[in-house]
Amino acid sequence: MGAFVLTHKDWILGIFLLSGVVVFGNAIHYVVFRLLRKQQKRTPQRGQGIRHYLAWPARGVLLAIGLLIILPYIPKMPAQARAVIEQFVESLLVLLIGWLAIGGVYVFQTITLSRFNTNIADNLRARRIHTQMMFFRRLLIAFVVLLDAGAFLWSLHEPGLWKYGTGLLASAGLASLVIAAAGKSTASNLIAGMQIAFTDPIRIDDVVVIKGAWGRIEEITSTYVIVKIWDERRLVVPLSYFIEEPFENWTRRRGDLLGTAFLYVDYAVPVEPLRAELLRVVQQTPLWDRRVCGLQVTNLTDRAMELRCLVSAASSSECFDLRCIVREKMIAFLKENYPHALPTMRFEMREVGENHAASSAPVSSIEELQKI
Repeated sequence: MGAFVLTHKDWILGIFLLSGVVVFGNAIHYVVFRLLRKQQKRTPQRGQGIRHYLAWPARGVLLAIGLLIILPYIPKMPAQARAVIEQFVESLLVLLIGWLAIGGVYVFQTITLSRFNTNIADNLRARRIHTQMMFFRRLLIAFVVLLDAGAFLWSLHEPGLWKYGTGLLASAGLASLVIAAAGKSTASNLIAGMQIAFTDPIRIDDVVVIKGAWGRIEEITSTYVIVKIWDERRLVVPLSYFIEEPFENWTRRRGDLLGTAFLYVDYAVPVEPLRAELLRVVQQTPLWDRRVCGLQVTNLTDRAMELRCLVSAASSSECFDLRCIVREKMIAFLKENYPHALPTMRFEMREVGENHAASSAPVSSIEELQKI
């Protein structure tokens, strides 16, 4: 036991080595991230991503490596204690490297997405990249966690634990097959997620109509999609729905849209003044992108004439607002200039015996007609 008694000089040397690890580890960390900050001055978003996701795991990795380096130089440490400490630090280092790798995935996503802004008018490519990166980030993180778990098991020094870890991984693989067979819907959603990532039938911020509900794609997870309805509700739709069921995507190819507003007027209303008024209305609003503006007679019924006002806008939200403005202004124009333009219902009165006097009287409403 006397061989393991530490003198004051041994204590001082041990404390000095540990302090040196802390000082040099933090110094290297400071220098590296200081250089990164200088390089990323022109792109603050990228630099912020590196500091946010990599600062703490990088510091932990540096300190763990420093501890492994100085352990053989600590004087008079029992071999069994040194082995236990090395085992602990090595396992901790494996976990820290996994944390650092996950942070690297997030940094890669931040740097990639910073080049694609979704707030511009023509954001089709940006929305495609954002959607694909969300899926690939989850896939890469799952892959890193799996590798790190395997490395952690193999970092253990006990051969019995190696066998246990190998058996655990094999059991997990068998269990995953059983779960995949039992949960076909979950598996189909995962496969649908891969199809959506590569074929992009939907993207983040796409405008879709699902079973009559109009909304925007707000979030795409590995199993479901969150659609933000126009009235602030959220519609949760499984991923497999967008592969197996039909739906409307208003921004599949481009963001600009054509919008319609229908008017139902009497046959006596002239069309040309309405066409000129429509052009005047859209020219007065910045919502019109000056591509399409037209008014046509699209249908005739026994009671009214159907007019279609066709206009264009740069985005779906602007198109919706523009359609509302066109309806409001055109109805106001009809009321002011053609007050009798609304469809009217005509009745022809004929003599019917004794009821001739009653039938020849003017009828002011359908109720009075029913009383005759």
